[in-house]
Amino acid sequence: MLLPGGELGMNPSMDDMNLIQAQRHLVRDIGDEIDLEIGPGDDDPSFANTPLLGGPSSQEPSAEEQDESKQMSMVSQLPNADQEAQPAKRKKKVVKRWREEWADTYKWAYVDMKEGTTRIFCSVCKEYGRKHRRNPYGNEGSRNMQMSALEEHNNSLLHKEALRLQIASKDKIVADKPIYVKAGSIIEAALKRDPHEVEFIQSVQEAVHALEKVIAKNSHYISIMERLLEPERMIIFRVPWVDDRGETHVNRGFRVHFNQALGPFRGGIRFHPKMNLSVAKFLGFEQTLKNALSPYKLGGAAGGSDFDPKGKSDNEIMRFCQSFINEIYRYFGTDKDLPSEEMGVGIREMGYLFGQYRRLAGNFQGSFTGPRIFWSGSSLRTEATAYGLVFFAQLILAELNKDIKGLRCVVSGFGKIAMHVLEKLVAVGALPITVSDSKGYLVDEDGLDYMKISFLRDLKAQQRSLRDYSKTYARSKYYDEAKPWNERCDVAIPCGSQNEIDQSDANNLVSSGCRILVEGSNMPCTPEAVDVLKQANVIIAPAIAAGAGMVVAGEIELNYEYNVMHWSPEDFESKLQEAMKQIFNRALKAANDFGYQKDSPEALLHGSVISAFLAIAQAMTDQGCV
Repeated sequence: MLLPGGELGMNPSMDDMNLIQAQRHLVRDIGDEIDLEIGPGDDDPSFANTPLLGGPSSQEPSAEEQDESKQMSMVSQLPNADQEAQPAKRKKKVVKRWREEWADTYKWAYVDMKEGTTRIFCSVCKEYGRKHRRNPYGNEGSRNMQMSALEEHNNSLLHKEALRLQIASKDKIVADKPIYVKAGSIIEAALKRDPHEVEFIQSVQEAVHALEKVIAKNSHYISIMERLLEPERMIIFRVPWVDDRGETHVNRGFRVHFNQALGPFRGGIRFHPKMNLSVAKFLGFEQTLKNALSPYKLGGAAGGSDFDPKGKSDNEIMRFCQSFINEIYRYFGTDKDLPSEEMGVGIREMGYLFGQYRRLAGNFQGSFTGPRIFWSGSSLRTEATAYGLVFFAQLILAELNKDIKGLRCVVSGFGKIAMHVLEKLVAVGALPITVSDSKGYLVDEDGLDYMKISFLRDLKAQQRSLRDYSKTYARSKYYDEAKPWNERCDVAIPCGSQNEIDQSDANNLVSSGCRILVEGSNMPCTPEAVDVLKQANVIIAPAIAAGAGMVVAGEIELNYEYNVMHWSPEDFESKLQEAMKQIFNRALKAANDFGYQKDSPEALLHGSVISAFLAIAQAMTDQGCV
């Protein structure tokens, strides 16, 4: 609406947008005129007959406007000898008054000059471009084309990320200084530096959102966070290797040393076709927080390659692993960086990696973790992450005075973590009912037991489809191109990959009765899904807390006392439970210190990040600007 004085009425969301704008932009008043090139026939016929945004349509034009109109009319009637020589495109004065039917859509925009050309900028992300300018297709007067451009812009990643920050800033605590400008500047800086790193930007956004109350109490943490978000070292290298037919292939390798303020780097190696620098940074950032939250003093790192081990022979995988370690081995060592298993990397791959490392380093120091390599007692290394997830779910339920026995649990994934989660759920008396792969999911209403889990392992070992399970167990059913989140459940444990649960999946979980979600994979929920779950009071156990079992197992393996005493699996499991309880209590304490109730869906989600960040921030402050 138009306010007195010619100002455009702004809604509350625009006020929030103005808060996060770090720079001042020139916004012209309504009624200013801008030069725009348009081609013949591009005008929207309805434009002239549609009332413009402003005063009543019956308002009489001013004397100056009448004189100007008459002069233009007289000029247009005069014969012009050069008319035939005019170019196809012509200049036309377009009044920057938007039609009422466009008003809501155009509230995100403002007009400014860029390199001598008038552009339509977005007030949220302050960008323009093919999907941001008013004339993306050359049709200034076409309503359909302009509306299409606006829809494209509003669906763009840059706009969505900035808009989410703007919406999140509405119901926050009030500080003496406008903290949202500062928090917004952190995300804005990350967007400008790495605009195409989708996964990393998402993880940064979630962390900054969790830390808003912390930053509000101490603005010193702004500079700490800015330094933390820039990795200490990023290594990108080529990995050439030869297949069994003698043909040469080249993949790209990554290792991101994110932060070692608390101790030597620890983090996984992932072999997956979709592996890239953004994923490596996202995993490194999450690992840094996870290690800081653990009972041990460790830094965070991550890496891997876009190599796909599926369908490769043992010799091909061995040659690739040896080539991979040839470049990166100089950065590894007990007091430097120790890699661990991740997606696509198991005992076999870790064995090949360590063998080549030992050959190049010339000693056994800096051994990689893995039962067949560095283990003198019984191993629960591969089970540690999965068991830790179940232990964490039990801790949440204990706070609610509930037991996990008999609860229906929905699990996604078909890898080693998912299989061990199923195994442990059966051991504690829960009822796991699903498992999934990239093509669909399997549900067994009778529940999965040890015999059925063993059969699933055989299917995976033989590279058979989950569909074959239904041929043996008639009460089960496999759903193609579907996810398990619409199955009735009490607890959900996603163990697939990042962003596997979107907004519609979250709505399905809420409708299915889910009360607890334990993140078995890093960042399994989109930001929209997290919002839906929080609004429904679903308790979310973040991966940086619930998924710390691998960190605990790795440090126990490197403990000299452990290798001398030959602890039993029961002793190991007891140590793991103790460590997970410490992590759980630390997260709840940090949440309580900053005003989150322990039964709040944000308590663990934000408390985990707060506790981890404060530990890192203290170390970074003590060590100075390095």
